[in-house]
Amino acid sequence: MSDPAGGDESAPDGTDGDGDAPADAVGSDAVVDAEEPRDGDAEVSAGDAAGSIDSGVESIGADGSPLAALRDRVGDPARAAVLLIVVGSLLLRTIQLGQRVFHWDEGRVGYWILRFDATGEFFYRPIIHGPFLPVVNNVLFDLIGASDFAARLPVALVGGLLPLVALLLRHRLRDREVVALALVLSVDPLLVYYGRFMRGDVLVGGFAVAAFALVVYAIDTRRTLPLFGSAALLALGFTAKENALVYLACFLGAGILLLDHRLVRTARRTGSPLDALVAEAVALGQFLGEWTRGSRTRRWIERRVRERDPDAPWAGEAGFLGHLAVWVPLGAVGVVATFLGVVAFFYAPRPDLWQALGVASASAGTAGADAAAPTLGSVLSEATWGAGEKFWGTWASGDHSGHPYVPYLWDILETLAYGSGVLVVLALVGFLADGYGEARGTRSLVAYATYWGAASLVGYPVATDIQAPWAAIHIVLPLAIPAAVGLASVADSVRGAVESDDAVTAALAGLVVLAAVGGVAAPNVDYWNSASEEDKQVLQWAQPENAYKEALQDAGAVARHNDEGADVLWVGTSTGRGTRLYVSDESSVDRMPPGGPSWHSRLPTPWYLELHDANVTSTPPEARYDGLPAAEEMPPVVIAKPNDAEELESRLDGYESREYAFRLWTERIVVFIDEAALANARASEQSG
Repeated sequence: MSDPAGGDESAPDGTDGDGDAPADAVGSDAVVDAEEPRDGDAEVSAGDAAGSIDSGVESIGADGSPLAALRDRVGDPARAAVLLIVVGSLLLRTIQLGQRVFHWDEGRVGYWILRFDATGEFFYRPIIHGPFLPVVNNVLFDLIGASDFAARLPVALVGGLLPLVALLLRHRLRDREVVALALVLSVDPLLVYYGRFMRGDVLVGGFAVAAFALVVYAIDTRRTLPLFGSAALLALGFTAKENALVYLACFLGAGILLLDHRLVRTARRTGSPLDALVAEAVALGQFLGEWTRGSRTRRWIERRVRERDPDAPWAGEAGFLGHLAVWVPLGAVGVVATFLGVVAFFYAPRPDLWQALGVASASAGTAGADAAAPTLGSVLSEATWGAGEKFWGTWASGDHSGHPYVPYLWDILETLAYGSGVLVVLALVGFLADGYGEARGTRSLVAYATYWGAASLVGYPVATDIQAPWAAIHIVLPLAIPAAVGLASVADSVRGAVESDDAVTAALAGLVVLAAVGGVAAPNVDYWNSASEEDKQVLQWAQPENAYKEALQDAGAVARHNDEGADVLWVGTSTGRGTRLYVSDESSVDRMPPGGPSWHSRLPTPWYLELHDANVTSTPPEARYDGLPAAEEMPPVVIAKPNDAEELESRLDGYESREYAFRLWTERIVVFIDEAALANARASEQSG
């Protein structure tokens, strides 16, 4: 991209081609309040390492230790510590990732990803949320095979890498707070549990937080390129789940509160609200002036003005305004195009996108050979305007939010207490310590994140359609920033007490630290791969017990080695909640949406049966029990509700009966497996 002078290549913001900001830009004060950390330790040398968390990141490892080697290689103790935390964060989320049986929601999305892989057909359905997981996992399954582990891997990677955002906030936080933020994002039990869960909440939250951090980084370094990255990340958030829109509302709301905070503070000092507005406008102009200083566009305009009038006193202003006139529209267009490009790619229906791009035939996937080939314009329209209409009709219309507020609020508060209690307490400590500590006046970043978290707490009981613990993730993520400040403050108290030989204070602070460690470690151990009703404050109710996975693996083995007829029979039944387990036309589940009346009542089982290419059939409720197949035609696997188990058991000679919790604390399921068929399947697999 050339500047208006037709000179050399430059960065998209018109700065020098290497993208470096002006040397004096970082940490200066402006309307955006890009304040330096209070103790001025944003830039840390080896001699300043003692300022990192708990008397210095550098002291964590002795000479010759892996941390010391990493620190020497990276050249920055805080950055080295964050990188090590990220490694631990990834391990926390990937070890035994496939051990827990799929949740109902994981099974639903996973099944349609498998069908996408088989048919090549996918289109946006708001009820299963954004297309990120289907599009990404479809590729991933082709690379490493479909499994519980592979399905959850994208979420685990995004959640595991999330602590890296702490490095983007180094101009706003002390180094020990940067490390603390990475640690909090790494080990919070709620973030760990749902970072091992194939849902879009950690994805949309992680992308939104990273997008926010990149904007802060762009402001602090006076660079424009990070804004493009932020736009791409925010777009990924919208492809993960529609509540990315709630993040935008929280960003705007917290920003308005922060601006009001600044205006009130300035008005108190000047005695005039008008003076406060003028001061903020002047500060904004100074900030933009620093951002554009040294850019080629600005210098070129200033040279042209001075060539015409060497004594022109307004050359600098002309260069400044000219730069803004050129680059603000171009930058805005680029950011919007980046956002829309990412959104359109993911939301575009398949195989229509590939057909429009000429990389697939008109009959690719399930499209008919005589179907008109889609155009790129029609595909992009469907991926943007069409997706927006579907979203509005399903989620934004309010049809899913007509529920009482207080029970939903209480449910989220309960989840926060059991899953992220330590983080919430530390966030309160951090907000108070930042505002009322030795250096009075809450920093903008800390205040903004606290307002953001508070707004999420108030708003999500309205925004969510069901009582689900994963909604609390969107409150935990912003509160991680004041929590990091709180953790660093506690560490400072321990260090100060030890250095001053204050045994009582040191002991009390030490107890607080031990309680915090226990309050994080114990829940992580408990929730790791939990499928227990005892953990219902953090688990969502539609989670089967883990033992059910053993029956599904056996059913899959039988299906793989059964060469005749159906592999699995679902025995339909009627309950107080309607028909269960029966689908009138099993072929209807080959394409979205599934036929009825009750395919969803089988979840997450269809995911596992589809993995093994099982041939599935079902009987209507009125067919039991005389309408069942004859004994010699009975499939080797029969699945039914417990109220039918006794009658079925007398008819299934040679079948083993197993009963499981199908929905924690509400439903159970019974699986009958032909023992001879299972023995033959096991023998075949062992010999093979």
